[in-house]
Parts: sequence; structure tokens; C-alpha cells
Amino acid sequence: MEPVPGPSDGGGAALFSCLPALVPAAEETRSCTLLLPGLLALSAITGAYPPQNSHSHFPISPKYDMIPYYWDYLYGGNKMEENREVLETAEKEEVVSKNFIEQEIDKDLAEGVYDHVQTRFPPEPNGYLHIGHAKSIILNSGLAKEYGGKFNLRFDDTNPTKEKTEFVQSITEDVKWLGADFEDRLFFASNYFDTMYECAVKLIKKGKAFVCDLSADQIKEYRGDFTTPGKNSPYRDRSIEENLQLFENMKNGMYKDGEKVLRAKIDMASPNINMRDPVLYRVAHMTHHNTGDKWCIYPMYDFAHPIEDAVEHITHSICTLEFEDHRPLYDWVVRECEFENPPRQIEFAKMYLTNVVTGKRYIKKLVEDGIVDGWDDPRLVTIAALRRRGYTPESLRMFVDLVGVSKANSSVDYAMLEYCIREDLKLKRPRMMAVLDPVKLVIDNYPEGQTEMLSIPNNLENPEMGEREVPFSRELYIEREDFMENPPKKYFRLFPGNEVRLMGAYFVTCTGVEKDENGNVTVIHCTYDPETKSGSGFTGRKVKGTIHWVSVPTAGKVECRLYENIVDEEKGKLNADGTLNLNPNSKTVTTAYVEPKLMEAKAYDSFQFMRNGYYCVDLSLIHI
Repeated sequence: MEPVPGPSDGGGAALFSCLPALVPAAEETRSCTLLLPGLLALSAITGAYPPQNSHSHFPISPKYDMIPYYWDYLYGGNKMEENREVLETAEKEEVVSKNFIEQEIDKDLAEGVYDHVQTRFPPEPNGYLHIGHAKSIILNSGLAKEYGGKFNLRFDDTNPTKEKTEFVQSITEDVKWLGADFEDRLFFASNYFDTMYECAVKLIKKGKAFVCDLSADQIKEYRGDFTTPGKNSPYRDRSIEENLQLFENMKNGMYKDGEKVLRAKIDMASPNINMRDPVLYRVAHMTHHNTGDKWCIYPMYDFAHPIEDAVEHITHSICTLEFEDHRPLYDWVVRECEFENPPRQIEFAKMYLTNVVTGKRYIKKLVEDGIVDGWDDPRLVTIAALRRRGYTPESLRMFVDLVGVSKANSSVDYAMLEYCIREDLKLKRPRMMAVLDPVKLVIDNYPEGQTEMLSIPNNLENPEMGEREVPFSRELYIEREDFMENPPKKYFRLFPGNEVRLMGAYFVTCTGVEKDENGNVTVIHCTYDPETKSGSGFTGRKVKGTIHWVSVPTAGKVECRLYENIVDEEKGKLNADGTLNLNPNSKTVTTAYVEPKLMEAKAYDSFQFMRNGYYCVDLSLIHI
């Protein structure tokens, strides 16, 4: 089958990641991997065509028996003009009005409700953060900065059944990486367990809470539904003295898990089901990651959260829309516990990305089942995964700004996120040469054994980035898709008898090819014109095609991981039974050759590979 024409010579955008691999001490070389979202994803996003025979492996000379580095592909994209126009227009529009949260804060300050602004980000450490959490982090920290206030990071670690120190560490790192400055204000809800217990005792003494013996199923049954009012627990009228003793017994470990709970005494006929005597404390004999075995009773989120905010003097508790129905309970807790200047809860809409997996239970299952290689697998949209894939804090902040703050839930196309990383990187990163599907090109009239250094601009759009020296020789690697024996019309790259420019080097003309026993081209033969050297001022003739290359003697060899979306975009995210509709081709591994300068890259360094995309040095250390 004839090769399919690829992208125009002006080509697209992609991002890579590289890191030193774990190799024996005796080896002088290092190993490297290129991680890509996938060939099909590249085609869909950029309008480019994937190279043929992507899965093939190329002969490795003894000199290159180790693969130096691991690389991550961020995205492709030189097309998306419709999205670009819309987004660039949005960026240029002057914002003259504040969002509804800012308006409410302005009102509170003007009326003297608060004399300062203090916000927080309160994740539960039961998994890694994802792109939706990034919006909350950027919003809350941004509001604090805007109003000259303070921003807290607090772990809502009230449920020891799901929480791990690993998640605490990853969340802390993610928040710092996003640039949300919490200074020395890192808190744990578990540090307030004594205060929460005292608040619970206060509610009992006020006749606002009682110990209940109903099981979880019975409580649910007694609660009623949206059309039926609930009915009182038979234990609701226990005396204050009895409740105090029973609650003390709960604290002292005298009851089994689920045997007793502490409930608020509010209104079982309330139209808001959250106000129908909600559970405040439950028995749970488990070791806590922070408090150890000190406690065997733990507060429920709806009770703990407002107390945490109040203790930290949070003014505006900014949370997502699903907590709107919980706001009356939030207000009830801080009021009945008699906190001065209690915080105010304001809700905003969550951010949903099309056809991505964000739910922690889904991600956890993907990790546990070995479908992905961890919470930071580049196919996911956890903050750790996006960072590993090469996204920058600036690109995520741009994305959040473009999405905006609203009261209505909506979905955002993943293409907008990709647009933001391209916009952030296009003037910041050097454009390097890498060949992802190589075929050898031999310049027959170039001196054997000669290597010359050519000066190539690091970024044509940003001359301030300067130039670099790239070795050039008689034998080169080029992209297989840059040659066709029988090309269609308007194919301007290499074919028998045609002349093209080797990027930053010379004009070459194809004179013939070598093939294997199956008819596959293995070597392309060319001649070059020494007078056509780039930068020489040669104007004798022009060529329509320019292709990139890598010198064979000095090329670094890398492994490429090509990624597509973890779920099948055409069929949708979920199957009929609620399971994830996984894409079997979400990860493909191939190899590539890169110019030697790239072998000096460190973890998280990113580059644009000419006509292929932006790539980022992978964080993981993998020995091949």
C-alpha cells in the first residue's frame, strides 16, 4: 500500500518528556521513552496522518543497543482553526464585569460582614486530584490573591477507611505546582477532632443532638423521600444526660461499628432531606493516618466541614454545586455551635471534560486492574498525569480562565485544554528534530566519514531563543512518510527525481532506493548540491518541500509511547452496564531517533518535535 501524504511541511505541534533511565553502572548510555497519546489521536486533532508501520522495530546497531531516555507525547495539533478563532476571540475580549462569586464577596466586604477574605481548598486524601480540582484550587487561591487575603490547604481526613499518606503527599505537591500559595497554612481536619467532639457535646447539651440505635438501613427508611416526610427515631427523645453518657461510651470504644450514631435533631418533615436529623458521628474502629488509634468515632463530612472552616476563620467557603442542598445544614452547624463571624458557603458549577475519566472510583479501578500504570498515567487527567505529560501550570490557569465561573454545569471539549498548552509553549520551547518512523537516507556524493555542524534556529517564532549546532553527515534518518515512490499530485516531499530541502542543510535529489525481499523501502539514495546550504544566500532555484532529518552516527534512540484517549470517544465513556468503555488502542509503543541535544534533557523538560508535536521528558524511570 502506498504511503499516505502527511502534514504540510509547516507542520504541527506535540510535547515530549524524557528522563534518565535505570541502567547498569557499567553502561555509558541512558535509556529514554517517548510517550504519545496515539497515532489516531494525532490524526484526529491535527489533520495529519500517522506514519505507516508504526509498530515496527528497527535494526539496532551495536553502538545503540541501549535506548537513551523515555519520552511523553502531549498532543498533536496544527489544525483546529475553528476552535482557535473562538478561543482567541474570547482571550482578546476585555472582561468588564466580575463573576457572581466576586460580586458576592464585594457585597460582603461593603456591608461589613467580613473585613478580609480567606479561602481554602479542602480535598479528601482518598485519591489523586484531577483537572476539575485544578479549577477549584485556581479559583480559591486566585480569589484570596485578588482580595489581598489568605488561602489555606486543608485535608478533610475524617474517613480513615479511604485515606492514605500517599494521597496527602501527591495533593500537596499538586497544589504547590499549580502555584496556589498556602504559605504555612497546611491543616488537617483530624487536628480539629477535639474541637468537633466538643461541638457535638455542646449540641447534645442544647438538646440539638441525640444518640440513635437505628441501623443505616433503618435510618434511610425513617428518613422518607422527596414526596414523603420522615418519621422520628424512637431514640430521638432520650434525655440530655443519657445522650451525653452514650456519646461518651461511643468515644470510649464500647460499641461496634454501626451500632450507634450521633444525629442532629432538626426536622424530619423538612423538604430538604439533608435536614432530616442527619448523622453527625459514627463508630469506626480504624487506625487513622494522622491520629492513629486515638479515636474510634469519626465526624461526618457535613458536620466536620463547617467547623473546620469556622476554626480557620474562612470567610467564603467556595465549593461545587452538589453542595448547594447541603448549605442549610452548613449554616445550621456553625450557628448552633455558636461560632463568631461564621463562614459563608457559595457554590459554583463543576467543570466536565468530554470523554475523559475523572471519577476517583473509576480511576482507582483502572489503577488496581493494571489498565493504567498508576494515578499519574498520561492517559488520565489527574493533575499528576497532566504534569507528567508536559502540561504547565500556566496552561491550566489559562484553561480555567477560559472556562470561567458559572452556576450551571456544562461540558468542555478536551480540545480547549490542548489549545491552552499549545498557546503557552509555542514561544517558550525549542523546536527539535526527531524521526518517529525512520527510513535511512544516504547522500551518495557527500564525503564519507565527514560530519559538519549546522546552525539551526531553536524557535523561528522567537529569535531570542537563539540557535543550536546539529551534526550533519552522509547517512540520515528521515520520516518514512516523507518519501513515496509513486506520489499523488501535490506531494512535494521526496520521490524519485524530486528535489527537496533538508531542513537547515542542503537541497537533495532522490536517485534511487533499496528494498527488502518484501518490497519495502529500506534505503533512499540521494545526491546533494553543496551550493544550496542553508544560510549561504543561494537563490538559484527553489523547492516546494522541506523535510527534517537526524544524522545516523549521532542519533539518540528513544522508545515512543503513543497514547489515545483511555475511553472510546466514538462509543462514549460508559457501557450500558455502567462500566468504562475502554479503548484497546489507548497505548502503543514504538521507537524513534532524535538529535543528540535532546539526550541532555531532564525530567519535565519539553520540546516541540518538528512537524510532529510537543513532547515532555517522562518522570518515570524505566529500564529497557
